[in-house]
Amino acid sequence: MANYSFKSMLKKYVSASMLLIVAAILAIVCANSAAKEWYFELWQNVVSISIGDFNLFSHNGHALTLSEVINDFLMALFFLSVGLEIKREFLVGELSSTKKAMLPIIGACGGMVFPVLVFWVLCPDNPDMQRGLAIPMATDIAFSLGVLSVFSSRVPTGLKVFLAALAVADDLGGIIVIALFYSSDLHTSFLIMSAICVAIMIIGNKLKVHNKFFYLLTGLVLWYTMLNSGIHATIAGVITAFCVPATLQKGSGFYLNRIRENLEGFPIIDSSKNGTVILSHEEINKLKSMESAADKLISPLQDLEDNLHALIGYFVIPVFAFANIGIDMSTMGLDSLFSGVGLSVMCGLVIGKLIGVFTFSWVAVKAGIVALPAGADWKSFSGVCALCGIGLTVSIFIADLSYASLTGGSALLDQAKLGIICGSLISAVIGCILLNMYLPHKKA
Repeated sequence: MANYSFKSMLKKYVSASMLLIVAAILAIVCANSAAKEWYFELWQNVVSISIGDFNLFSHNGHALTLSEVINDFLMALFFLSVGLEIKREFLVGELSSTKKAMLPIIGACGGMVFPVLVFWVLCPDNPDMQRGLAIPMATDIAFSLGVLSVFSSRVPTGLKVFLAALAVADDLGGIIVIALFYSSDLHTSFLIMSAICVAIMIIGNKLKVHNKFFYLLTGLVLWYTMLNSGIHATIAGVITAFCVPATLQKGSGFYLNRIRENLEGFPIIDSSKNGTVILSHEEINKLKSMESAADKLISPLQDLEDNLHALIGYFVIPVFAFANIGIDMSTMGLDSLFSGVGLSVMCGLVIGKLIGVFTFSWVAVKAGIVALPAGADWKSFSGVCALCGIGLTVSIFIADLSYASLTGGSALLDQAKLGIICGSLISAVIGCILLNMYLPHKKA
């Protein structure tokens, strides 16, 4: 079951990574072509969903721009999906037991600590620049798994599972950093309302409320109150995900037996006959009962995660990439990449991630705490560690949180984006070279 879940997740992220690449290329082309003015002005348009004087997309009385809606609302949906995935992985997936979780979590810790240290060492001692310390912490699960898929069956399943689980643990670390360090100007009244929303969802979970729309609607209210509370609104998606039930109302046996009982009431029909079967009202009711039982065999958590994956992979992430990756190269020189924030981010991803994940994992294995993934050796493992330096989505998101609100912060934000793009590409190339050298080749 876990293996099937992993294969499904791998296929989902590989497909999404292709759209992510296309969106990123389009953004850079638009930002450096005749469409430049249109591209940069597009994101400043105000968005409103209003009922009377109330505007859902408003922060402290000001309507959100399209850019803010994408970064605050659509990314809350992204983090809702991430939160559902994290919860599932801890319950039944690759992080569900100490034995399974130890290596990815230890590797993820190294992959967060070392990039921060590299950024801190290389970045000038400037308070504004140092706000981006957390940028190179993240691993883009879609893009990294997409690159790994290039090697297909040459990659041991254990390495694929390690990378996916590490990226999930990485996301959890990123969420914690966003919650702790990117909140400001807290408003007590909205914080109280946020706490009430969370309490309502927790009580609903305890009372075995399994209606997905109950959690989505309460989560929407939570998003609005958190947006205006001073805590970053995307955290509402994660909190909502953790409150969605992962259990069934009456257990799988009850629903399976109901399906069997209803199915027994149908006559056996000769499959060689192609005539149309006219169902009686009783048979139609039995089919509806089976359909209802089949729906209830899937927990709200898994059902919501499955329903969201197309929206996230094929809309939210590409739109976020298209809105945020565009950089006007005409305002930048080589010093933007080889000094300051750009260099710090790039080296944090390329050097910090590789050394951090590999070193922490090597120490844990040599200490006898964990074992290398089945079918892997240290050489092929190093290739996967290099792929962990592919940051993109979450790294750009954290960069925006770090610099966008600063006076004159757009230049630092562009430098960070350039460092993220170059660092991710270099990490992908290094990873591919190492994996191609050290993974076993198929026999002719």
